[in-house]
Amino acid sequence: MRILVSGAGVAGLCAGIDLARAGHTVEIVERANHLRVNGSPIDVRGDALETAEKMGILGAVHEHRITMTEQTKFVDRSGAAVAPLVMQEINETSDDTELPREDLMSILRQTLPGQVDLRFEESITALADDGDRVAVTFASGREAAYDLVVGADGVHSAVRRLVFGPEKEFAKHLGVYVAIGDAPGQATPGEARVTEILNLPGRLAGVARYRDKALAIFEFRSDPLDYDHHDLGAQKRILAEAFAGIEDWKVPELLRAAQDDPDLYFDALAQIHMPSWHRGRVVLIGDAAHCATPMAGRGTSLALLGAWTLAEELTRHGEDLTAAFAAYEQRQRPHAAAAQEFAHGGADLVVPATWEAIEARNARLRAAQPL
Repeated sequence: MRILVSGAGVAGLCAGIDLARAGHTVEIVERANHLRVNGSPIDVRGDALETAEKMGILGAVHEHRITMTEQTKFVDRSGAAVAPLVMQEINETSDDTELPREDLMSILRQTLPGQVDLRFEESITALADDGDRVAVTFASGREAAYDLVVGADGVHSAVRRLVFGPEKEFAKHLGVYVAIGDAPGQATPGEARVTEILNLPGRLAGVARYRDKALAIFEFRSDPLDYDHHDLGAQKRILAEAFAGIEDWKVPELLRAAQDDPDLYFDALAQIHMPSWHRGRVVLIGDAAHCATPMAGRGTSLALLGAWTLAEELTRHGEDLTAAFAAYEQRQRPHAAAAQEFAHGGADLVVPATWEAIEARNARLRAAQPL
């Protein structure tokens, strides 16, 4: 089949790899002018490790894993440690592998078969499915037809909006916004991987260090905000307003670093819940279908699993797309549901709403593992 994949994130690149290897002609379009490599390190967990092995990338994933001693601690307004957080407690198995996002994206890009047509600065503006083919109109004005369209374009999926309806019908806002930016001035290369987190009521500011990098991390509680999620200037204004006037610890320096990052990541923590991930000749994978939010730490694994499962079921069912999509959903939904459930309550752990809740959280963590 001739297949169009919208989005060149983890899900989109994995789909390109798996579908092309299965013998399909694949084109990937990406709205940005480059692969997104910014953001915090990501995890390959559980069944996704087996998928990575089947894809032939597990060795490279292990080669780039972050193996340094990890220390995550909550600090007070002066920077003194007040409670530890042992991240291993949330890992599924001892084999869970964490690596920098930029490394995984590089691995996937290098693994992408040469015949896959990867186009940057291109996006879908219209889709027309006549039952036999999907006619697609692109932002560039180009038009083309495909046997199948795969929406791998994230939580704000254009494919989902065009085919299934407005995002608000499927998004469940978890009441928190997150921002992540490079903070080179905070880097301290060494063997220890250290993450420090300051909580104020309804807010979090932190710095995460690994290898020779440092990231400024912010989270804050809020009802849904009305802004253009493609408008970086608006995102930076919202972040600045959320932490305006806070002079504690390293917050001013971290905020300046985030404001200076041209690739700042900013978004709401919102899950996507849909009764079906396919319609006609269009199917969704990854965050476009079932975003669990970064709080679950399972988005990358779901992307690998979903792309592989879709390609496998398309091979198994041949031209019967309805059967292939149904089988893909049946296999993938339990993984997505478990990840979404895992994210519940995460905000209370990392962004307590009151001083009393912050101290209660810290006391519980201290009791679990004394400083």
